[in-house]
Amino acid sequence: MISTENVINQTRKWITDVVVGCNLCPFAAREMSRETVRYKVVEEIAEDLCLQAFLDECLYLDGHPETETCLLIFSRAFPGFMDYLDIVSLAEELIETEGYEGIYQVASFHPDYLFEGAPANDAANYTNRSPYPMLHLLREKSIEIALEYYSGDPEDIPIRNMQFAREKGLIYMKMLRDNCLK
Repeated sequence: MISTENVINQTRKWITDVVVGCNLCPFAAREMSRETVRYKVVEEIAEDLCLQAFLDECLYLDGHPETETCLLIFSRAFPGFMDYLDIVSLAEELIETEGYEGIYQVASFHPDYLFEGAPANDAANYTNRSPYPMLHLLREKSIEIALEYYSGDPEDIPIRNMQFAREKGLIYMKMLRDNCLK
């Protein structure tokens, strides 16, 4: 079993080399340089314990305004993408039922991420293919503020990312992500 420290280091390298390096998220570099990203590794595999860890991170963010965002990394749970989609749906439901709607939102990343309708060998899938299954918990207010200063159309970001990945190609995108696991 890989250590928590290694899981965090691999995830941090993925964010630095892929997310920031390819400018997949134009807002990530700022938070990485400010060191306001929290990495929480969850080793449990039971769904209820993983959901509790998700709620715990919401509570953590409630009490730590200096932490901008949290990556909840499942080092052992949800290896299958379809099972992972279930936890994403449940986490989004918890945002609503626990009164966090409008406060936090969830972004999803998985090693086998597959956009709806996309073939498995589409390089665009690598824009969301992370080293481990993870839920990214973001502060909605911070997103709104960042978008005020963003010169482009935020709706174009996913389209631009998919075009970038397809231009680079499947082999390049896979190599880039896989290098983060070394």
